[in-house]
Amino acid sequence: MAFLTRVPVPAPPEAIATSMAWFPVVGALIGLAGALAYAAALLVVPPVLGAALATAALVVLTGALHEDGLADSADAWGGASTRENALRILDDPSHGTYGVVALVLGLLLRVSALAAMTPLAALLILPAAHALSRAAMVGVLATTPPARSAGLGARYAAFASRRTLAAALAAALIIGFGLVGPASVALVAAAAVGGWLVRRLALRSIGGVSGDVLGATQQVTEVAILVVATALVMAGWGPR
Repeated sequence: MAFLTRVPVPAPPEAIATSMAWFPVVGALIGLAGALAYAAALLVVPPVLGAALATAALVVLTGALHEDGLADSADAWGGASTRENALRILDDPSHGTYGVVALVLGLLLRVSALAAMTPLAALLILPAAHALSRAAMVGVLATTPPARSAGLGARYAAFASRRTLAAALAAALIIGFGLVGPASVALVAAAAVGGWLVRRLALRSIGGVSGDVLGATQQVTEVAILVVATALVMAGWGPR
């Protein structure tokens, strides 16, 4: 909770680094908060505005942690020709064209997907999506070497054991199946594809994983899951 949100929970750095198995559980709580915000907003505003307000609430709750990682990663992937340049871009706090475009597209897709859901569907899908996207972070971290010998990626990679990965995946699958049933297979597949894509781009650009890559993993997999979930909703899945 201390790492993934702005909730003031006191925790030493070593405790945060060893808490990765709980990332999907915290993700589910984050998704639940967004779904409740969406349901409350729909009492007074139309779906698109309600979805925008709920997404804004999630950005505030997480401190735009993952959005920042997505923007930095997009700049590195699109604007660097060498590994050294990519690492330099990741260290730059400002965002370029690729980063801004990635942020805008990501927010647009998240808002559009949520606006297509009923409040009840959102209460089931959002917690599952956020749990699976946080499990994807652990998956990428546990299967990818760190890009640097120091930094957040390297620090967390030291604790990303197979046991931690198995626990995170088990938690995410239990949450996903418990909320959306057999349809969770499609959501897991979307998360796997999104995580694989980010991992591939990270290996090609910087040779491994970093804190920004983890943020990009969460954002890309969340968008992929929400797109697939919206397609399921439009096909008739879920409560009305």
